[in-house]
Amino acid sequence: MAVAARKGRATVSPLAGSPASIATTARPGFLGGWLSWIPLPKWALIAVAVAVAVLLLLFLICIVRCCCGKKKPKKKERVSLHAVSGSSTACLVQPEMEDLERGVEQAGRGKLQYSLEYNFRTQELKVGVKQAAKLKAMDSGGTSDPYVIVYLTSDIKKKYETKVYRKTLNPIFNESFTFQVPQAEVPESTLVMQIYDFNRFAKHDIIGEVRLPLASVSLQHVIEQWSDLVAASKVEEERLGEICFSLRYVPSTGKLTVLILEAKKLKRMDSHGLSDPFVKVHLILNRKKWKKKKTSVKKNTLSPYFNEVFVFEVPFNQIQNVDVVISIWDHDKVTKNEPIGKLFLGCRATGNQLRHWSDMLSNPRRPLAQWHSLQPPDVVDKALGLKSHLKLSLPPR
Repeated sequence: MAVAARKGRATVSPLAGSPASIATTARPGFLGGWLSWIPLPKWALIAVAVAVAVLLLLFLICIVRCCCGKKKPKKKERVSLHAVSGSSTACLVQPEMEDLERGVEQAGRGKLQYSLEYNFRTQELKVGVKQAAKLKAMDSGGTSDPYVIVYLTSDIKKKYETKVYRKTLNPIFNESFTFQVPQAEVPESTLVMQIYDFNRFAKHDIIGEVRLPLASVSLQHVIEQWSDLVAASKVEEERLGEICFSLRYVPSTGKLTVLILEAKKLKRMDSHGLSDPFVKVHLILNRKKWKKKKTSVKKNTLSPYFNEVFVFEVPFNQIQNVDVVISIWDHDKVTKNEPIGKLFLGCRATGNQLRHWSDMLSNPRRPLAQWHSLQPPDVVDKALGLKSHLKLSLPPR
């Protein structure tokens, strides 16, 4: 029985170092079991794992660099385009298309044949409108009803018109017109010939025009030539002329001296192409008419010489509130005198007029002369905002 008891104890309490004891206390994992089959030491396995990780990292870096390398040329192209200035880009790209379209448009307007003859003895310019060819069709039926308007920029109110020719793109006009142009004004004038399409029930459409600066041609002989029609330019502002005068102010005596010297390039007011100009000088105080004087009349001229002086008494405490209005008029014995142009000087003026006035105040007792361009009378009157006539008694001296 003692032997049996010992055997039972032996089966119940196995030895701690036996394999059965190890199997029951610890169960190997999947990774451990897999590594146990590789006949390499632990340090070698770690080295292999590191090498594989490095290779994977290098592979990923190569992929990234390849992708970025494909996008870089596009980025460089975009940067190179931005490096070009905006004006250069516009000149290289857009204007070329516009010039091409404009060339096609201008070529499709047609051309005009005309002649020029200047008589130096009578100072007359004879303009012959001969014919037009290949005009642009303006009507729905593929034709036009053309006629020509002829004028000089030196006198845009005097215009001539040819007859209207129905349903044709190649009209033959054979009409001539005569302009009175002094020889001295020929280089400053431009001949304008505009071809219109007549429309009975709507506004007449302009087909094109020819502008010929007379300074660019020799009028020593008769000229006859063809010119391509171009798009009509904007309506030019009418030239009224220029006037030269001097201003002088003496603060101690309160005397304002206005010397009217001369004028040039005045607008033609008479039927024979000249004017009878004279000058009015008004003083405006606090936007009310105060004093006025005028020159003598110069007959039949567009470049009168006056050399007339006027002296006004203006107290120093009033000089800042005074405007000097200078206007040129055309004298007419039968009808009412017509204004050619105006301008005003004073602290409310602008441009050359304000500069001339400021120079006068900055240089007392010194006469200062300057040329000024005339402006439309209604524009000057609106800027002045005149009130009713003012009668002001000056304090005793």
